[in-house]
Amino acid sequence: MGGLPAASAAGRGRGMAGGATGHAARADADRLRESGMLVLRALVFDAVLYGLMGVMGLAVAPVAAVSRRAARWGIRLYCRIVLAALAAICGLRVEIRGEVPQGRALVVAKHQSFLDVLALTATLPEPRFVMKAELLRMPVFGWYARRLGCIPIVRERGPMALRGLLAEVGATGIEGQLVIYPEGTRVAPGQKLRYRPGAAALYGRFKLRAVPVATNAGLFWPRRSLRRRPGRAVIAFLDPISPGLPAERFMAEIETRIETACAALLPAGMAAGR
Repeated sequence: MGGLPAASAAGRGRGMAGGATGHAARADADRLRESGMLVLRALVFDAVLYGLMGVMGLAVAPVAAVSRRAARWGIRLYCRIVLAALAAICGLRVEIRGEVPQGRALVVAKHQSFLDVLALTATLPEPRFVMKAELLRMPVFGWYARRLGCIPIVRERGPMALRGLLAEVGATGIEGQLVIYPEGTRVAPGQKLRYRPGAAALYGRFKLRAVPVATNAGLFWPRRSLRRRPGRAVIAFLDPISPGLPAERFMAEIETRIETACAALLPAGMAAGR
């Protein structure tokens, strides 16, 4: 009889441990199901993304071939449909903040995700991107990029690449919003690469108003990931920088503004992306 309370306590202990293990197992199973659903939704969305690119690309091509305005209209419509599909399928929406630049401007943007490319193309009135030359050789995408007047850059050429960029922009003229990613590639949220001199060279040579752009899009659509996390990604147009700053001061100012604004977007984005 004297041993019963101890045995009862031991049983309760085993029961509590078993319950905790069961809760942990169920939580793991829920996380696994949630992860699987994120991947499944992303695969459905990617089918829309690329399927629609082919269908609309071919449908609009006859008029886009003779009219840059028609090409721009078709690309903007495609991006807006894709963003609507992203919201409907994956629960991921884009919020545009700040004043969208009109007319001639140099848009100096943080690049974290293909999502920020879609959002800028859907939002800017006349976007032209500085992009890797190999992207212009892609089927459909590359042809439309050339129709938009996007500027190729061959990064492997080193200093000659910058000269080529300035020559290309000078030859084609400045119209609309010229978009450049100062780090040259996608960068994970919270990280930073060296800011390259291309933005400062364009700003100084062509006397352009520069509009910094911050984002947290990489939290929701990471690079090389199948997941498209639900939430609200932000594209923030910051206060413009007037022409006339020396190159070093311009580079310091643009980097400080972009990185400070991106850091401010991280906490809310991380909470929403969990």
